[in-house]
Amino acid sequence: MFNILVVEDDSKLRQLFCTVLTKNGYNAIPAVNGEDALTLLDKEYIDLIICDIMMPLMDGYELTRTLRDNNNNLPVLMVTARENFADKQQGFLVGIDDYMVKPINVNEMILRVGALLRRARIISERRIEWGGTVLDYDALTVIQGQESTLLPQKEFYLLYKLISYPNKIFTKQQLMDEIWGMDTESDEHTVVVHINRLRERFRESSDFEIVTVRGLGYKAVKLG
Repeated sequence: MFNILVVEDDSKLRQLFCTVLTKNGYNAIPAVNGEDALTLLDKEYIDLIICDIMMPLMDGYELTRTLRDNNNNLPVLMVTARENFADKQQGFLVGIDDYMVKPINVNEMILRVGALLRRARIISERRIEWGGTVLDYDALTVIQGQESTLLPQKEFYLLYKLISYPNKIFTKQQLMDEIWGMDTESDEHTVVVHINRLRERFRESSDFEIVTVRGLGYKAVKLG
């Protein structure tokens, strides 16, 4: 069970967030401000923080900045009544991971919490488990049942990128820039070649397929 620290000085909102999180299978831990949150972080193992901006003693910006200054990379979902760009910009500059404006749709909050936790696990473990398929980043290896396939570096990075963001469409140029680098002399046809190789290798996979979205790019889709 994931531990979610809810840092909110409004008691009704704090209770609402905790109740919704608990109903969705999370262990919610309440805190009334940033100082309270830091105290709890010393005592509890926390997987993610939901944090208001405007709070007494220590606000959400200062809490996030303190965490990042101490190399704490916990995902931070900031919730606030402020919706202008400058406030959002300040939040991302101090190191938040996502941002929601009040009034909060709690169903959307749950979706965002799940996405942030998933990204955090991928980054920390450098492994993705998708159905019966495991991608091991450090070994450049795809494991399916008893079969283990060592991929060429660029092929693996391409597959890992697509599967890290299921159903998200990436253009050829985006994939070129990230995996081959912006200074590469290769052209976009290189991406097509690598996609075709991956499709050939994993054509029998019952866990995923790489789909071409005509005129846009590629996405990984989960099967079954």
